[in-house]
Amino acid sequence: MQEKIHFFHTNDLHSHFEFWMRTQSYVHAQRTLLAQQGEPSFLLDIGDHIDRSHIYTEALKGKGNVQMLNDANYDVVTIGNNEGITFAHEDLMDLYEHATFEVVVANLQASEGPQPAWLKPYTILTTKYGTKIGVVGATAQFEAFYRSLKWQVTEPRIAIIQIVEQLKTQVDIIICLSHLGKTEDELLAEECPEIDVIFGSHTHHLFETGEYVGNVLLTGCGKFGQYIGHLIIEFDHQTKQLTRQEKVIECALLPSPKEELPFLQNLLKEAQQKLDKPAFTTVKTYHKEWFHYSQLSDLFAEAIIDYTAADCALFNAGIFLEDLHKGNVSAYDLHRILPHPINLCTLELTGTELKEIYIQSMNEEWPQLQFKGLGFRGIVFGKLLTYHFNLNAQRELIIHGEVADLQRTYKLVTLDLFTFGYFFPSFKYAKKHYQLPLFLRDIMQWYGQNKLN
Repeated sequence: MQEKIHFFHTNDLHSHFEFWMRTQSYVHAQRTLLAQQGEPSFLLDIGDHIDRSHIYTEALKGKGNVQMLNDANYDVVTIGNNEGITFAHEDLMDLYEHATFEVVVANLQASEGPQPAWLKPYTILTTKYGTKIGVVGATAQFEAFYRSLKWQVTEPRIAIIQIVEQLKTQVDIIICLSHLGKTEDELLAEECPEIDVIFGSHTHHLFETGEYVGNVLLTGCGKFGQYIGHLIIEFDHQTKQLTRQEKVIECALLPSPKEELPFLQNLLKEAQQKLDKPAFTTVKTYHKEWFHYSQLSDLFAEAIIDYTAADCALFNAGIFLEDLHKGNVSAYDLHRILPHPINLCTLELTGTELKEIYIQSMNEEWPQLQFKGLGFRGIVFGKLLTYHFNLNAQRELIIHGEVADLQRTYKLVTLDLFTFGYFFPSFKYAKKHYQLPLFLRDIMQWYGQNKLN
């Protein structure tokens, strides 16, 4: 018997719901038709469905996203870094409490206390014809973040290979939900050829017909719900051989259902109802500037230095999307101003290292940078701002108005996006402490409630 098995798959939606209704309408119609033809199908998500830069996800702490996955009849998902490291421990523990799908993550567990009931290293799907499909999943190893949030994340390829060794004698087909990125997927395919398909994500790569590494098929559907993948596996029950055919569908070209606009409007309305309550009051308006110091950047610098007791601060002006207006300020307002899923990080640096950082911060190309990623959700990067440290006319490092001791260690507070080595490579090796789970907007709310009211 030759059996056709269909897998529809999404990845890296990042709470971009613009095409969600039309995509799921299309998938539902396709799965209904396939069921009538006797061909089994499954629906998978490969992580980062959630992104707290969207006000609806923020307001419902991701549970609205989970309900969407429920309503769309997803079968199995794995988590991305946006599910894993942007929520407090207790919020992630509860996130999938009412999920009607399975969540597979082979390389994650709570470092203390009970394990969440929803967390599984793998699952086995069975078609109506008895074909067994082993499904293993794993997420990117952001170890420092997970550790601070009381989770233990292990090396994903090792975890996956161990599960595959268990599964290969129990199932007919093995698939992997990988929120690891293209390079990691390629390495995994080389190290573990027993996997038939690696459904990829995290690096937002697009493979329109899939890519083979050896005999392992890799997939990727870009980002933001722009594409959905459709993989067809033909499995021969007698020879146990299979063929794979992958294609992606561009979601913007799908028919738009009449419910699409009301659906999007209702998401915003529900979020506003939850978050638009006064948190604190200001007696003046704080204006933003993307290419200069501003009233808002001054206030933000005060807040983050006060919160962390740092000696000095460094951040880019592009993080502020709107002004902070006079009067009552709500969590809804703060989310509009600072939508980024970004945390603060304090680093211990010598005066010599700080002097070098200040010189690097003068890079004239950075302010106009059209930058997306690493949690940044702004429009332009903006001027890199330094507070409480600079160079004088003699090119001496000044901290708090005094010439710094270049051998002394100082504490710099900055944004976590700067610690990954893209802008300041030396930050990767500095002693650091991430201020989790609070985002920038949470720090502003804390400062407003405790220092401005």
